[in-house]
Amino acid sequence: MNKQELARQIASEMSVTITEAMRFINAFQNALTAGVKRDESVIMQGFGTFWPWQQKERMARNPKTGEDVMIQSRSSVKFKPGVYLLEALNKEE
Repeated sequence: MNKQELARQIASEMSVTITEAMRFINAFQNALTAGVKRDESVIMQGFGTFWPWQQKERMARNPKTGEDVMIQSRSSVKFKPGVYLLEALNKEE
């Protein structure tokens, strides 16, 4: 599912326009990004938790040339699914 498809589904479920749904998605994305950039965990009870982490500098290999390259350290984000999301994913139908 891409962003446009998500907006269509949200618009349908909330009885709003696709434009309004897209504004909601963008606002959520901005709020999540801002929280993680402040080095905070973003917890959505039952759905999951997003938290920042720092990837360390490491050696890697260019698959095309076989040359060793250094990958610089960088910030990234992890996600741990919540109980309700896991239950929904694993529910027998």
